[in-house]
Amino acid sequence: MLTTILIVVVVVIVATLIYASLQPDTFSITRSIAITAPPERIFPLVNDLRSHRQWSPFDQDVAMKRAYSGPESGPGATFAFDGGNKSGVGTLAVTDVQAPSRVMMSLKMTKPLACDNVVEFAFVPHGATTQTSWTMRGPQPFIAKVMNSIFRCDKMCARQFDQGLAALKAAAER
Repeated sequence: MLTTILIVVVVVIVATLIYASLQPDTFSITRSIAITAPPERIFPLVNDLRSHRQWSPFDQDVAMKRAYSGPESGPGATFAFDGGNKSGVGTLAVTDVQAPSRVMMSLKMTKPLACDNVVEFAFVPHGATTQTSWTMRGPQPFIAKVMNSIFRCDKMCARQFDQGLAALKAAAER
């Protein structure tokens, strides 16, 4: 009986590792929403990292330590955060902007897992609305492939992006 259980556990572990090894070496997550506001009203809420507290699900931890450096907005604006195990530790920096249509950022985290990702917000006007997209992409090392195979981190992140975009919509439409 114990041997059978051990064999099943080993087979599940090996199958998970094989499945993970077949996953791409990069990932990309994109979520979008239509916001009834012009890009000029939405853009500053993303371009100014201090404004993220109004809408970003990743900036809601009241115990999080925050430090801002560089200009208030635009390239060079940087937000260092330490939310411990709850929100992680890292930096978010604006790297490029095309006002009011695009904001590019670099997200570097050291905890809970190290990452070096690109974040992009795009604002495309469509009549009375602006199609607003939030994309994150980057390398997917083997450990991330394994974790995503087990916990479906991409779906968790997509839910957080949807939550953030809904809050961004509410803030821009006020």
